[in-house]
Amino acid sequence: MTALIAQIIGLFAMAFNIFSYQQKTQRGAIAFQLGGSILFAVNYLMLGAMVGGILNAVGIIRALVFLNREKTKATHPAWLIGFTAVYLLSYVLTFTVFGKEATPFNLIVEFLPVIGMTATTISFRLSDAKSIRRYGLVSSPSWLVYNVGSMNLGAIICEVLTLGSIFIGMFRLDRKK
Repeated sequence: MTALIAQIIGLFAMAFNIFSYQQKTQRGAIAFQLGGSILFAVNYLMLGAMVGGILNAVGIIRALVFLNREKTKATHPAWLIGFTAVYLLSYVLTFTVFGKEATPFNLIVEFLPVIGMTATTISFRLSDAKSIRRYGLVSSPSWLVYNVGSMNLGAIICEVLTLGSIFIGMFRLDRKK
């Protein structure tokens, strides 16, 4: 029953992430990603996919920092370094504290969300929604492979649809008229 509820929560999270790439402003895109991060943190943790859950929990904080970019001075390099350090720490914790077996496959698959989160953090530092879509072409495939490894159906569907949404957003909003 927990897995079913987690998958349903993942479907709602999917909607937030997909719509984030259709936003005209960076603020709108980040706000939708905040909603997706909240729901995906719950989704992954319920499924026992610890690195995904932790990274999305950090994604909540990251979105709040970048939604308040003037107050937090979010474009300062210390934020990028700090968030990346936390992403790497969550990767290490996956194998040490949470006991994930350190097979070559797991070492690679569990690192992919770290790449995805770092790409998204870089895009949030930039000033436009177009950058979020471009960096989404790094983030989304990284998460897609992780989600297949985690058997997270809602998140797999999310990333497939997100890639489509990125391309639609690029066509609709980023190309020169």
